[in-house]
Amino acid sequence: MTNRSMSEIVRKQKPLTMRPEASVGEACREMDANRFGAVLVTDEAGHLLGIFTGRDAVRCLGHHENAASLRLGEAMTREPHTMPPGSTAIDALRLMQDGGFRHMPVVADGVVAGIVSRGDFRGLELDRLDEETGIWERI
Repeated sequence: MTNRSMSEIVRKQKPLTMRPEASVGEACREMDANRFGAVLVTDEAGHLLGIFTGRDAVRCLGHHENAASLRLGEAMTREPHTMPPGSTAIDALRLMQDGGFRHMPVVADGVVAGIVSRGDFRGLELDRLDEETGIWERI
């Protein structure tokens, strides 16, 4: 099926969320323990404030002597691209490819519903994206 919606993909998810006061070290330990590539940084009501990924961790390590003690609110990517639950899988893949990122929060009315990564998508969806990319490269 190539037209799955984000709500189908995130239906059974429990994304890793943390508050902006948490440290980068705490976030990295949780990401490692849960085998997640990203943490969604939220307020108490579940509103998305930002995202912290492995790429953010590398950036922190490269620029801060005490990176593990930084707060997520300082280290996160603010205002990440998001998609509503009704968006299609191919739309999410297009946005991730065009933006050069692998994780995208799914948000409904400002509240986190889940997160998708490139690895969540099936072969047919990825094949369709590769086919579209090939067409654009030939033009």
